[in-house]
Order: sequence, then structure tokens, then C-alpha cells
Amino acid sequence: MSAFAEVLVRDKMAEATHITAAPATLKADVWKHFGFLEKEKDGKRTLDKSYTMCRMCEVKIKYFGNTTNMRNHLQRCHADVNAEGPVVAANQATLPASILTTLLANSQRARKITKSIAEYIASDLHPYSVVEGRGFRAMMHTMDPRYKIPSRRFFAETVIPNLYQSTKTTVLESLKKAGKIALTCDAWTSVATDSYITVTAHYISDDWRLLSHVLQTRAVYESHTGANIADLIQKVAEEWQFPTRDLVLMTDNASNMVLLLSWGGFVHVRCYAHTLNLATQRALRLPSVARLLGKIRHITTFFHRSPIAKHQFEEKQKLLGLPHHMLKTDVITRWNSALDMVDRFLEQHPAISAALLSQQVRRGEADLCTLSELDISHAEDLVKALKPLKDATTLMSKEGSPTVSLIAPLHSQLIQDTKMTVGDSPVTREIKQAVNTDLTKRYNSEQEKNTLHLASALDPRFKRLPFLTKEDRTEIFSGVTAEAAALEVCVCCYIYSPPATKKRVSASLLQNLLGQTFTHTDAQPQSAYTRAEEEVTKYCSVPPISLSEDPLSWLAKLYMCIPGTSVSAESSKRQVLGNAVLYSFIDESAAVFFGMQNLFGWFELSR
Repeated sequence: MSAFAEVLVRDKMAEATHITAAPATLKADVWKHFGFLEKEKDGKRTLDKSYTMCRMCEVKIKYFGNTTNMRNHLQRCHADVNAEGPVVAANQATLPASILTTLLANSQRARKITKSIAEYIASDLHPYSVVEGRGFRAMMHTMDPRYKIPSRRFFAETVIPNLYQSTKTTVLESLKKAGKIALTCDAWTSVATDSYITVTAHYISDDWRLLSHVLQTRAVYESHTGANIADLIQKVAEEWQFPTRDLVLMTDNASNMVLLLSWGGFVHVRCYAHTLNLATQRALRLPSVARLLGKIRHITTFFHRSPIAKHQFEEKQKLLGLPHHMLKTDVITRWNSALDMVDRFLEQHPAISAALLSQQVRRGEADLCTLSELDISHAEDLVKALKPLKDATTLMSKEGSPTVSLIAPLHSQLIQDTKMTVGDSPVTREIKQAVNTDLTKRYNSEQEKNTLHLASALDPRFKRLPFLTKEDRTEIFSGVTAEAAALEVCVCCYIYSPPATKKRVSASLLQNLLGQTFTHTDAQPQSAYTRAEEEVTKYCSVPPISLSEDPLSWLAKLYMCIPGTSVSAESSKRQVLGNAVLYSFIDESAAVFFGMQNLFGWFELSR
């Protein structure tokens, strides 16, 4: 309201004034807070309708025949009163609602909202029925009352398929530009015991970003034989228009996956995270270790199921100044969960022992007791012996950096670290022997070793290849030279400059595992005879980069696109077909899952 409309002065006139209720013809709700002044003129009392007066603060408001100035005054000076208005019946249209028009379904605004809802469904794996929920519809009405939400059938049969096709076109165009593609293939079972296979493509873009796209998550009803899986991979390659010649396939260590070599002719590399898990499980199945885990599991399970024990445990934590961490119990399907359980038990052992001394806690649990000193010593040996494998698994499972080049140096280092040494306890010796035996029999095929060694040679962090003999190093770099010479590209003059500083990729874990073996040292320059030999020689003569640097800032797209683990696909599958969710038709759920992984670049591995 303008300044001249409201007179912010109280009536200080000597003559008496009286606020009179507005005439009955004025029915607006604001009149219960305002009235007209009654003045006496020529002996008669009349209403002064040029002003209204607020009954609460006695402020004069200029009156022009409408209620605008009065409403503005209430909003500014009496907001609490202004919020109180007459209750409007649910079926009574207010003025704003009465003039609203429904958005046309093909209008730009409606199409944009519909697409956003489809992306919401696909990105978070919501069921189609979410569009029929009362809360969702109320939220959409608040956002735009004019928008009419399409039916779930329309989303299932039209919107999501269209979104799938547009996203697929984008992924296809991206794959066509990739010079080299590697695949991960993972077979898994949903909580409904349905069998699925997820195929993911990995490649390095022109601007040296490591990218991944889930190509298929399909139900598989036939036997998971090597021939059937090889046939599926062939169909995926045909659909997504990339050649299968020299295609590198990363799988777990299952026998049917290994048989892909003979049926499909693929270059096969086994997931190193799975390999480490198999070695760890072999150690955990040792009788002495299994008994120890059983004792710890019995205690942690008791504290989880007993409210009294849990309360006593938390009180002892506070008293002893220990971190307020919950006890962990191992889960067979979760890697490293047994080691995490033991590690947490050791951390909280004083609080556990103190809580178990309470008769109230131990009532009805006569056989429950804490670990002996010998058991604690064995638990510490277990954690110490298996920690390098846990760190390696964590490192391999992290996304954001090429990992195939890590396999050979890590594998060699872990085999060396698990050899028995003087001073090892009997339990440590058993664990090391079990792990070493399992790791030694892995990655022994010539094709697999050659792929891994070439990848490590082309990683500027590991190019010294100290885990190989001099003859093997010479042979590997001869292969690199041969491949470089075969490339029909113009090789520009090589000028060395340090790589741009990148985000540190799991530097601490990598330095802990390999820091003593791979150091940043100067190298003597070497001569060369051919262009390829010269480039390889120059590459070899440059000092290795730090373990914390990103090798993608250098070179070798051919091998660096290969992941070292299939854990990415396995992690993403846990969100699929396990919620209360799910979809009526497998083709629909596959389309939604495809959209989830590719819509917003979730599988673009940021560096």
C-alpha cells in the first residue's frame, strides 16, 4: 500500500470518536477487524467513510471502496490475525483455482514434468505405482496445480520406453567413439531367486575420462553354461555395435565364466576382488580360525538381540571412554565382514568384558563368556595377517581409476607378504599358508599374464615391473614396441612434462601396499632405433609417477579401460528387483535399470 493510503497516526482529536461496525452489506472477512468512524456534524452523528480504522491498533486506513488497503495492513502489522481466515469448504472453488486451466498433455511444460517423473522413476528404481500415491499426487499438485499426472500404464508403455530409447541412442553414440571397449559380466540371483546377468561396458573417452555403461541386465532362464553366456555376450555386442575381436571380458572365478575362453574366444581376466575374497575365505575356513569366529559371532549376536546387554554395553563404553560403535556380525555374502567383526570386537573388548560381568546380562546365558587371552592374541594375529587382503580388496573395488594395471603388482606383492617369516605365530603361519597357496594358483595362463603385465607396463606408476625378471621385462616391452609400431597414427614429437595434478586415488592404501616396492626414482636416458622403439624407450626413461597420481593423464587407452574387478556391476545389482517395488515385466525392469545406471552418468568414474 502506498504511503498516502494509510495514515499511521492515532486519532488525538479532542472530540470523542466511536468505531462503528461496517454496514451489513459489507461481508468481507476483514470487516471484523475494521470499522468506520462516527462523527458528529450539525448535531447529527454520521459515518466517515473516507477512512476505516483498525480495531486493534487504531490506525486510520484510507478507504476507496475495496478491502485491499485493509488486507495489506493486516498482512504487514497483524500477520497472525491475517492468517486466520474463513474455512473454505473442500468443494468450494477459490478464485485462483477457478481461473486455472489444465496443462495440455503435449505442452512444453507438461512434457518436461512428465519426463522428470520418468527420470525420477528410473534413477531411483521406483515402481510405476508411485504416480498413483496420494502423497506423490499432492506434491505434484503443490508444484503445479495445472498438471495432470498420466497413468502408470502410460509411464510403463510409453514414457519409460521412450526414455530408454533416447538414453540408448546417447550411449550408442558414445560407444562408437571408443577406441577400445572392455566388458564385465556378472551372474547373480535376486531375493526372489530369479537369475540375472549384468553386462557393463568400460572405455576411455577422447578427453581421457574412464566411462562405464550398463548395457544389459537380463533374466536368464537357461543353464549358466559357458556356451550360453558366450552367446549372450555375442548378442550384446551385436546390439550395441562393437566388435568382439580381442574383446577383454572381466568375470568372477566361477567355472562357467572361465569356460567363456573356449566358447567365445574372448581375452579373459578374472576379477581380482573375487580372487582375494576366495583366498580370504580359505583362511577363514581353517578350523582354528572358524572356532574363533564362532565364539566372537556368538557374543556379538547376543548383544544385538538383548536390549539389556546392549544398554549395559553402551554404559560401559561411556565409562571407559571408548568410541560409541556398534558391534558387527559377519554376513556370508559381504566381503571382509568377518574381518570387520573381529576388528570391531577387539576395539570394544574392554566394554564387552565389563558388560558380561553383570549378572543381569548373563541371566539365562550361562555358556556366554568373553575370549581368553590366547583367543585375543589369535584374533589380533588374524586381523594383522588378513589386513593387506582387505586393503587390496577395498582398493580394487573403488571406482575412479583404471585397476587392471594394479593386479600384477598387487598379486606379486601379496604372495610375497604371505610367505612365512621368523617370529610368526602358529595361527599366522596357518593363515599365510592358506592364502599363499590360493593366490599362487591364480593368473597362471599365458594370455592372462600377458594382458596383466602389459597393462602394468603401460601404467607409469608400475612400468619398472620389479616383480618380473629382466628377461620377462624385456619380452613385455618388446610386445609394447610391436603394438606401438602397428598403430597407424602420426606420432608427435614427445615432450615430457609432469602430468596435471589429479585427485588422489586411494593413495594411502596403495602406498601402504606397494610403497616399498615402487619408488619414484630417476632413470638413465636410452638410445633408440625405430620410431616405436624410441617412443617406448622414452617412456621407459621417464621416472615413474607417484602412486598417488592418475595414470589416465598419460597414455595407454588400449589396456587402461579394462577394470580389475566386476564389483561395480555387482554393487549396482543390489538395488534391483529386491525392493517392495518391483515391476510386472522383466523388459520393463531392465529398461528402468538401464536408465538408472546411464541417465545421470552414475557410471562415469570421476577422477
